[in-house]
Amino acid sequence: MTVSPIEQARILSEALPHMQRYDEETVVVKYGGHAMGDEATARAFARDIVLLEQTAINPVVVHGGGPQIAGMLKRLGIKSEFAAGLRITDAASIEVVEMVLAGSINKQIVGFMNEAGGKAIGLCGKDGNMVRARKVTRSVVDPGSNIEKVVDLGFVGEPEKVDTTVLDQIIGRELIPVLAPIATSDSGATYNVNADTFAGAIAGALKAKRLLLLTDVPGVLDKSKTLIPQLSVDEARRLIADGTISGGMIPKVETCIYALEQGVEGVVILDGKVPHAVLLELFTDHGAGTLIHK
Repeated sequence: MTVSPIEQARILSEALPHMQRYDEETVVVKYGGHAMGDEATARAFARDIVLLEQTAINPVVVHGGGPQIAGMLKRLGIKSEFAAGLRITDAASIEVVEMVLAGSINKQIVGFMNEAGGKAIGLCGKDGNMVRARKVTRSVVDPGSNIEKVVDLGFVGEPEKVDTTVLDQIIGRELIPVLAPIATSDSGATYNVNADTFAGAIAGALKAKRLLLLTDVPGVLDKSKTLIPQLSVDEARRLIADGTISGGMIPKVETCIYALEQGVEGVVILDGKVPHAVLLELFTDHGAGTLIHK
């Protein structure tokens, strides 16, 4: 579909009030393993992020990489075990996780953004002591005995402290930080952190205007599987309690609530497979997912 020059100009003009709303503001974008899709999708995402930076918005990208990690572990013949829905990350796995997240994926995203005319910098939570993590513990109920037991997930962490010193030096200087969710503990251990949780902690510490969680579903759905465009924190908690929000959407929404409590103005869960989802959300009246607000 070709758009006439007049139509292109009209679209740009209509984006102006949205651009003004986010002028000089920080927007944290979590870019998920499944939302990454193929190379064409990844390049389109990179262009959109560079466009944000060109319109005087300060984007910070946090990326995941679950499918890519699983692929590399398989290639290396390292078996993955799961408990409580989370991958158990042993000593052999954490080396691969760090290599894939802070290495190949991170640098691919940085490369695409730089090709698109941006100045992206790849970092992880270890750099400048950005994110200190503590070990995650999860408990599961044994179906046979009905006894609750604690599961050791190995080198899986959750953010304990965020130091924004490095990001403060980068943001607002035409540079785009691209962060891999690898962190370190007080004792120097390396931890794999869930990318949603990592993004929520970064957005909270930066008091971001928006946190966008790109995922592989349209947003939060009601019981009839219809998209809910907006939710307050209280409404979100109620939908978790009554089972409308379930499964993997629960930790996502809990991350949203945490980020809002830390001072983020609004959090959006949206489908990263929709072309230009980030631009649709920030620069149009339509939005592209579920906005959760205070």
